[in-house]
Amino acid sequence: MSILGNIIWMLFGGIVACMLWILAGVALCITIIGIPFGIQCFKIGAFVLWPFGKEIELGNFGAGGLLFNIIWLIFFGWEFAIMHLIIGGLFCITIIGIPFGIQHFKIAKLGLIPFGATIR
Repeated sequence: MSILGNIIWMLFGGIVACMLWILAGVALCITIIGIPFGIQCFKIGAFVLWPFGKEIELGNFGAGGLLFNIIWLIFFGWEFAIMHLIIGGLFCITIIGIPFGIQHFKIAKLGLIPFGATIR
């Protein structure tokens, strides 16, 4: 099921979402200060391309990760999380779209606190 879900995901917006995350990563990597945040955008972009069959585990971020997560949350994370929550809510309106809405909710969680998260 995860292969079929990923193929349908890619055809109906996964590629666009991946490109947007990668574009955000490129924009953040323009400055030296933004490079750690840009790298996180690239990791999330790779996850957004094939989200079915993967789980996100938050934690293990330490003191440095906590600081980066706070900075991320203030400047970037809340916009990404709200975007994916709204899209996930729209997908959940129909029964067919519920699995895709759940994937957007997972991405919103990762978009809110990316440092120290593990993708399995």
